[in-house]
Amino acid sequence: MLEFLRGRDVLVAGWGVSGRSLIEPLKDIGARPVVTDAGAKAMAEAAELGLDTATSADLLEPEALQRFALVITSPGWRPDSPVLASAVTEGIPVWGDVEFAWWVDQARIYGPVRKWLVITGTNGKTTTTQMTHSILRAAGIPSVACGNIGLPILDALRRNPGPQILAVELSSFQLHWAPSVRPEAGVVLNVAEDHLDWHGGLDAYAAAKARALTGRVGVVGLDDAVASALARKSKARRTVGFRIGVPADGELGVVDGKLLDRAFTKAAILAEVGDISPQGPAGVADALAAAALTRSIDVAPQFVKEGLQEHKVGPHRAAHVRELLGVEFIDDSKATNPHAARSSILAHPNVIWVAGGQLKGASVEDLVEEVREHLVAAVVFGVDAPVIAAALARHAPDVPVVELSSGDDQGMGDPFTSEIEPDAVMARAVRVAAGFAHRGDTVLLAPAAASLDMFADYTHRGRSFAAAVQALDEKDIGRTE
Repeated sequence: MLEFLRGRDVLVAGWGVSGRSLIEPLKDIGARPVVTDAGAKAMAEAAELGLDTATSADLLEPEALQRFALVITSPGWRPDSPVLASAVTEGIPVWGDVEFAWWVDQARIYGPVRKWLVITGTNGKTTTTQMTHSILRAAGIPSVACGNIGLPILDALRRNPGPQILAVELSSFQLHWAPSVRPEAGVVLNVAEDHLDWHGGLDAYAAAKARALTGRVGVVGLDDAVASALARKSKARRTVGFRIGVPADGELGVVDGKLLDRAFTKAAILAEVGDISPQGPAGVADALAAAALTRSIDVAPQFVKEGLQEHKVGPHRAAHVRELLGVEFIDDSKATNPHAARSSILAHPNVIWVAGGQLKGASVEDLVEEVREHLVAAVVFGVDAPVIAAALARHAPDVPVVELSSGDDQGMGDPFTSEIEPDAVMARAVRVAAGFAHRGDTVLLAPAAASLDMFADYTHRGRSFAAAVQALDEKDIGRTE
């Protein structure tokens, strides 16, 4: 499948983590990588490594793209990006880095073909991927967690000794650009409004997620209406489901506080709900999904139990930061859409909600209406803070709301550049939130939005929240200004 690339130029569109991972494999199969990126710094870095580069302007010249046998795009590039759209018009194939990694694996460039366990969904992907990897480690199976979780798949394939199984977290962007992937097993955890601006609507977004259900075994979250509906459209040879409730035949579920498998055996107890981290319905659902994936490749129940017991929640995922005068501070910066924020808020009875950022076309109306009884107050910031504040005014008019902007505190913005100082905004948000809090309350960072309007990424946002919390004094609790 990759022979057509030997001796040919291949355009690498995007010099990020995935773009860098393409270079050595392309060279290993005899192709010549050429890098394009909108950033001058990125282009300079690629050139310093001795790589050929091409600007978008050069590539859009008549017939300029004809030199390339293939374009491999970073997942964030939209299909209507000028270079990608021009390549399609000229009949040049466009792959994502995941698609290319799939064919590199199938061609046995770096050893025997691996089994791919693919994890996707609007929320819970990273936790489920980590749980899956933890179970595989407990079973003694050489494996690696890769993909959207941070390690590019190509880097995982090039490891020596190499893994036998890949626990692959894939975003909707990656799946859109990877139509050939046929995993050993794949799961769609849930589907809620997210990245609608990129995909053009919920149907296209769900269709991208459904590409995880094309292999030997497909797994769907039955408690999620959209994911459950995908079971009827699954192209997997066998499709099973999981639910937080009593499982029917062919399902995994929960009975008397125990995770039960009735899909891959008559009935097998896999783990105790109390052993799952993170606690709560979302964590249990992720554990059931990880159990389904690993049971589909005959991992014994005892190793599912051991792996789930050993797994601990990662940073910025409903992580406890501090308790001060009976007020708990929780960092769930990874809650980058309303669906994720919903699970986070509903896990606590009395919440001072810290939220805001880029909603990416998602609506918060249903979220606010559902969680309003849990809200003591809300502090919102970021580009879509007015949208969240308006939803709160409509559906939770009795909940106090403070909307912050760059002018709300000294030092929050540079008056000469109008640049927002995100850490100062966060510090102000945390102080205001703490002022609403009393013993038994939870100050919860669950933004329901992406972070890039203010922060480098969600981890920066979470670190900023944690630093602001640590800077609080007892006198800040319950002291509205």
